[in-house]
Amino acid sequence: MHVHDAWTLLIVDDGAVRYDLDRHERGTPGGTVSLLPPQVPHNGSPATADGFRKRVLYLDMSQLDASLIGPAVDTPDLVDPLLRARVGRLHTALAAPDGALEAESRLAFIGERLRSHLRPVATPVGPPRPPGPSRGGVARDLRELLDERLREGVTLAEAASLAHAHPAHLVRAFSAAYAIAPHQYVTSRRVDRARRLLLDGVPPGEAAAAVGFHDQSHLTRHFKRIAGTTPGRYARHVRHARPQGPQMPF
Repeated sequence: MHVHDAWTLLIVDDGAVRYDLDRHERGTPGGTVSLLPPQVPHNGSPATADGFRKRVLYLDMSQLDASLIGPAVDTPDLVDPLLRARVGRLHTALAAPDGALEAESRLAFIGERLRSHLRPVATPVGPPRPPGPSRGGVARDLRELLDERLREGVTLAEAASLAHAHPAHLVRAFSAAYAIAPHQYVTSRRVDRARRLLLDGVPPGEAAAAVGFHDQSHLTRHFKRIAGTTPGRYARHVRHARPQGPQMPF
């Protein structure tokens, strides 16, 4: 038995895990998401002969507060395919060197969904509340901030603070307004700026650094996905396709 200071959020990809939490035996049947609360003793062992393979995220108390510990002790294993898919996609984003903004966005939606499981929203009583501010406002503010900070980047937490909006609401409003997630918008804008630099003869490695990618390989991965070719091939093709020497007017 042991305890953590952080929330333990895990999914099992192969096999199964059995564990004890607060003197109750629990398990991870296929497709579940398990959320083990902080400060509550638990253990863990394989529930199948071939063991298990799991992926784990540790979330500090700024993500889920202490008021949710009791509900998580009662229902630590959540059968929620959407939540599981989101946790898997967050792991993928965290593995990418340039996936910080995407990871923050995905984590915001995971936290929102976990809270919806652990703290169901009560049916409102009384007259309906007046509508909140237009989504276009915060979406536009975020787009301007992303454009302004395109090279150095901005964290979702900072953007949410500046826009006075919850991170999940900010991502949802931006996606609804522009039909693209904030991290996808940043990547596409960086690729477009890199393309313009390549047209001006800037080498791919320098173009990558100038627009905010970590290195040329990161630019190449996204450039190829969006433009269908590598930055080097694109630059060579453009140089060869451009007419040489003075042109006669028509």
